[in-house]
Amino acid sequence: MGRGDKKTKKGKIASGSFGKSRPAKPAAKKAAPKKDAAKK
Repeated sequence: MGRGDKKTKKGKIASGSFGKSRPAKPAAKKAAPKKDAAKK
């Protein structure tokens, strides 16, 4: 589990590839609460 391991995030960064552990477009963890403010 290190830079040589292509299955880990650190290994993906080292090799410059993308996959499950390191998506090309990282998904947002929490959406901004804009809908709640618009309703009020």
